[in-house]
Amino acid sequence: MKKNRLGQSDLHVSALGLGCMSLGTDEKTAFPILEAALEAGINYFDTADLYDFGQNEQILGKFFKQNRENVIIASKAGNKWQENKEGWTWDASKAYIKEAAKQSLKRLDTDYIDLYQLHGGTLDDPIEETIEAFEELKAEGYIRYYGISSIRPNVIREYVKRSNIVSVMMQYSILDRRPEEEALPLLHDSGISVVTRGPVAKGLLSDNYLKKLRAKGYLDYSEEELRSTLEGLQARFEGKRSILEAAVQYNLSNPAVATVIAGASSVEQLQENARAVNSIALTQDEQKVIQAVSKASFYKDHR
Repeated sequence: MKKNRLGQSDLHVSALGLGCMSLGTDEKTAFPILEAALEAGINYFDTADLYDFGQNEQILGKFFKQNRENVIIASKAGNKWQENKEGWTWDASKAYIKEAAKQSLKRLDTDYIDLYQLHGGTLDDPIEETIEAFEELKAEGYIRYYGISSIRPNVIREYVKRSNIVSVMMQYSILDRRPEEEALPLLHDSGISVVTRGPVAKGLLSDNYLKKLRAKGYLDYSEEELRSTLEGLQARFEGKRSILEAAVQYNLSNPAVATVIAGASSVEQLQENARAVNSIALTQDEQKVIQAVSKASFYKDHR
């Protein structure tokens, strides 16, 4: 599988990364998926302290204990579970970020995290203090590089100006093209990579889209608009490539994007995602077709 450099770092990440949130807590289910990911050439594994109250990190730590140096593990912090585990609060303070990193290291059973990310962020955060936490963690050898996971253009802009982030993780798909107007050009020009999540829009961008259609639509698509767009995609790519292939290749066609993160709850689903990523890149004409049938939305909120 093709690998791309992540920002200005020396990390080279597979074009498809495994979003580990959907692995669950049963090793008998999770381990075969992780093994299949390695067999497919995936080297990038995305987790967070929030997932399954830290059990997700523990599963990765146990599985990768013997071949830690061959994989890139990305985790996140900032969301703090309440004591009753019924919800979480936001904490971007230096003290919390540094402590959260050390707790993640214990669960991952590793000496370092390759990419440590702020799991959100607002302009009300103590941004300089937050950046200090990541810089100190890097200087102390606990993390190799850091980034943020955010869809907020104003927050992204602040970190581009004030920090040494190598990546920004954000939702991006054919049905959510909001990053195209502001975030993607800014990050590409700044030498910062984009890690995309939600490339198949909760399963809508698949050949089984009819089963996923919902009355409330999706983002700023009404149900009717959604159906029309998906039918348009199917009609234009039928016999040439699957909607899934078109979806992941659309993400990868943007020069800012280094890797597409997709979850998998089965080996078969992971293999299907890998085939889509390994398929032939979109032509410029195919990209234009996609843009013609979908909305060029932009961020009205999230600022």
